[in-house]
Amino acid sequence: MNNDDAVQKLTQLEVIRQREGLEMIPSENHTSPAVLQMLGTRLTDKYSEGYPGHRYYGGCEYVDQIENIAIERAKELFGVSHANVQAYSGSPANQAIYYALVNPGDKVMGMSLYYGGHMTHGLKVNFSGTIYDSVQYTTDKNGFMDYDAIAALAKQEKPKLIMAGTTAYPRQIDWKKLRVIADDIGAFLAADISHISGLVVAGAHPSPIGVVDVTMTTTHKTLRGPRGALILSNGNPSNPLVKPERTVANIPSLIDRAIIPGLQGGPHNHQTAAIAVALGEALKPEFKVYGQQIVANAKKLSEELMNRGFNLVTGGTDNHLMVIDLTNKNISGKQAEVALGLAGITVNKNTVPFDTRSPFDPSGIRLGTPALTTRGMKESEMIQVAEWIELAINNVANDSKLKSIHDQVREFTKSYPLPGEN
Repeated sequence: MNNDDAVQKLTQLEVIRQREGLEMIPSENHTSPAVLQMLGTRLTDKYSEGYPGHRYYGGCEYVDQIENIAIERAKELFGVSHANVQAYSGSPANQAIYYALVNPGDKVMGMSLYYGGHMTHGLKVNFSGTIYDSVQYTTDKNGFMDYDAIAALAKQEKPKLIMAGTTAYPRQIDWKKLRVIADDIGAFLAADISHISGLVVAGAHPSPIGVVDVTMTTTHKTLRGPRGALILSNGNPSNPLVKPERTVANIPSLIDRAIIPGLQGGPHNHQTAAIAVALGEALKPEFKVYGQQIVANAKKLSEELMNRGFNLVTGGTDNHLMVIDLTNKNISGKQAEVALGLAGITVNKNTVPFDTRSPFDPSGIRLGTPALTTRGMKESEMIQVAEWIELAINNVANDSKLKSIHDQVREFTKSYPLPGEN
C-alpha cells in the first residue's frame, strides 16, 4: 500500500506517458512484470558485502543462492567462465574495469562521445578523462569507424587500455580488427556492449566474447532487464586475500577486487534478483526472435525515413538505432526532441560526426526500436512511425498539429500494450 499520494500520482503519470507514447530512445526498454516484481521485494533490506560464500555479514544464505543463479545464467548466456553481477550500473562497471587494469595517470583510449562513444570511454570531464590520460578516436567523414586511423592513433599514443564500444553508432563493430590493434601495442582490450548485448545474444551482432579481454554490459537496454551491469571474462578468480598481477588470466580476480573492496560496498540484492530473472528470460528461444526483430524494425524504419528525405548518419543502420542529421531540415536536434515529445514520440538530441553545433543543441537526434519491438511492433508499424516522425518534423512549430499527432499515437498504442498490461 502506498500512502504517499504525491509520489504515487507522478509515478502513475509516468506509466501513462510510456503507455500512450512511443519510447524510441535506444537505451530504453520495457521490462517484464516478473522483473518489476523482483525490484520491489524485501531483498532490498539485506546487506551482503562480499561474494557468495565469502560475505562480511550473516544471514546471506538466500541472497547467496540468488546471486549464484544470476552468475550462472550470465555465464551460460554469454559463454564465459566468470561473471560479476554486482556493479550498480554501466558507468560504475566501466570504472571497475579501469580500476582493475590500469593506474591513475595511465594512458587509455576510447571513442569520443561526440562521435558515438560514451562518456566513460575517456570524456575529459568524466572520471575516465580526469583520473586517466585519455586519448579519443573519432569516425571518418561519413560516420563509420576508421580502423586504420584507430590503429595509427594507438600506435602513436600507446594506451595501456582500449575501451571499445558505442552508444550512438548504427553499424556493427569489428572486434577482431580492434584485437589486432590492441595486440600490436600490448594493450588490454575491453568491450562495452551495453547497447547491443541483446543483439549479441540473439546472434544479430558479432560477439566480442573470446576476442576481447573483458566485456561489460548493462542489463537494461536491449537485454531488457533492470538497471545494473555484468562484467564478463574468462578464467577463474584466485585467492581473494592475495592481490593478483595485471594479466589477462587474472582478470576475473582483478574485476572482483575492483568491485569490492575497491569501489563498492553492499550489492543491491533486489537488483541482483531482477537481473537473474531477466537473464532467465533472455535464455529462452523467443528472446533470439525478439533480438532479430529489433534489427529488422530498425532497418525498415531507417529505410522509410531516408525515403522521406531524412539524412541518416552512415546512410542507415545494422543494429537497433539510427542517428538523424537534421541539418537539411533546418532545425536542431533539441527542437526536434521537443517537437517529437509533444507528438508522443520520445527521442534524444544527439551530436553527429563533425557537428558544428553545441552538444547541448546539436544537429541530430538518436532513436531506436528496442522498446517498440517489446510492445509487439514489426516492420509494417515502422512505416506508420516514420510517417508520424516526418509529420512532426515538418510541423515543429505547430503545437496543435503535434498534439493531434499525439492523439493518433495514443490511439495506436492501445493495440500494443506495455508488458503485462494485455
